[in-house]
Amino acid sequence: MINVFITIFIAVIIGVSLIGPIAEQTMGAASSTNSSGSTCTSYTQGGCGTANQGAQLYIASSWGATILKMVPGFFVLIILGVVVAGLYSVFRQAGIV
Repeated sequence: MINVFITIFIAVIIGVSLIGPIAEQTMGAASSTNSSGSTCTSYTQGGCGTANQGAQLYIASSWGATILKMVPGFFVLIILGVVVAGLYSVFRQAGIV
């Protein structure tokens, strides 16, 4: 039973440590601003070239950028699911559930 707790703890530590980088990368990829902070639109392409693919994604498909911004939330739900499944397993082995 202690090995399941250790596994859950390690999974949570790794998952929580990855939330920040995942959120940063997905928000950067789905942003509507270029590296200097200017908003990129379909009318103003200056500075919105290949250096900032995120702005190109937002221009080409704003709904795609919106969906991409939801990735960190789903990642958190997956971590929560791992914890709940692990605790259920532990409680079932202990006869509580």
